[in-house]
Amino acid sequence: MKLDRIDRKILELLQKDAGISNLELADQVGLSSSPCARRVRQLEESGIIRKRVTLLEPRALGLQLVAFIQINMDRHTPERFENFEELIRKYPEVVECDLVTGQTADYLLKVVVSDMDAYQEFLLGKITRIEGVTGVQSSFVLRNVVDTTELPLSLIHISEPTRPTATSRMPSSALK
Repeated sequence: MKLDRIDRKILELLQKDAGISNLELADQVGLSSSPCARRVRQLEESGIIRKRVTLLEPRALGLQLVAFIQINMDRHTPERFENFEELIRKYPEVVECDLVTGQTADYLLKVVVSDMDAYQEFLLGKITRIEGVTGVQSSFVLRNVVDTTELPLSLIHISEPTRPTATSRMPSSALK
């Protein structure tokens, strides 16, 4: 799907506040309500808008500890990775899991728990019990510097409407 300036503006506004009403969204992008709703639906159907969520404040909920865990696996086989990924998806403490390259680790997890005791229980009771996990290295967040879910939409290419140039000619039939 090709995006134009209006699509990009819709995405920018929805990234900042997914709860914005269609009426307010339409007003801010300069469309009437129905065309705006159609564009949002097209963005959803094309997969550009994956889902809309409400972001919660972890500390307000007592989730004080954020850890990044590097995981080493014993074998690099599809079956070993599939087993690990299937299990890791079941752990609510894991808010992100990425298969990585360029490091000694195979996976990088982002984990959120209440405190160090909860982390130890998670690590020893779940992670180290997964078949194939041979190494674990943890790093703990002291302070969060950047925390955004907004993608840098200014970097995407948008399609510009085609406009006649001074050198282009209209068909003679159009002049009649």
